[in-house]
Amino acid sequence: MSIMRRPEWLQKKISPSAHSAMNLLLEDLQLHTVCREAHCPNISECYGNNQATFLILGTICTRLCSFCNVTKRDPVPPDPDEPRRVAEAIQRLHLHHVVITSPTRDDLPDGGAGLYAETVQEIRAASPDTTVELLIPDFQGNRVNLATVVAAHPEILGHNVETVPRLYYVREGADYRRSLRVLQLIVEMDAAVRSKSGLMLGMGETEDEVVQVCADLLAAGCRYLSIGQYLAPSKNHFPVQEYLPPETFDRYREQALAMGFRHVESGPYVRSSYLADKYGE
Repeated sequence: MSIMRRPEWLQKKISPSAHSAMNLLLEDLQLHTVCREAHCPNISECYGNNQATFLILGTICTRLCSFCNVTKRDPVPPDPDEPRRVAEAIQRLHLHHVVITSPTRDDLPDGGAGLYAETVQEIRAASPDTTVELLIPDFQGNRVNLATVVAAHPEILGHNVETVPRLYYVREGADYRRSLRVLQLIVEMDAAVRSKSGLMLGMGETEDEVVQVCADLLAAGCRYLSIGQYLAPSKNHFPVQEYLPPETFDRYREQALAMGFRHVESGPYVRSSYLADKYGE
């Protein structure tokens, strides 16, 4: 199956020369980023600006989403020293805002919640002025595990719904209503935490479906949203159905803000962690 040819507004170049300093740091501290594992098109821009979204709990996901490039096979045990090394990287990069995420780890009793909390604790100790954003899996809806993460008090706590309910067959193991419940519980557990979610467009959704997802997110207490273009990592992944022009993303942004979101980043190259520091302004 071939991938649709990208239009002119989706021709961002990857510049490996911009990666060298970040790659050295990651190798030195034996860390991973979702930027590299997910083949993010913004990697050169972010690495060149000494920014990265750290991937904890390994690089192997226990779910089989057909749109994602993160490796799927038997995962390895968590590294208990990883939180300390992430905190050291943040300190060395002088980051004022950082995003931490992970693959889904359904194999772990707590889904990795404890390591998320430990990572926030280490960051607070090493870089107390750095604001922390976590992008978490659904923990299979386990309230106790979610509470462990919320109790770490990140400034922003995100969980992506990714697409509209009709297309959830691309998210094997996920459930749209469960994801909404996770976002609702975040707000119920700590109203001070900013609840955030993200959508990928171009997978075959309709405008009415996108607007309904926005309404569902607002009803769940989510007030921060990212909307970006889905880009298939390879011909073996779910194929792109449509490339939306930049003006369509602009329209969605204005609609979402008018509906009640406090901050929305919407554009072809927007990803969950892209311009993440803007959500706290």
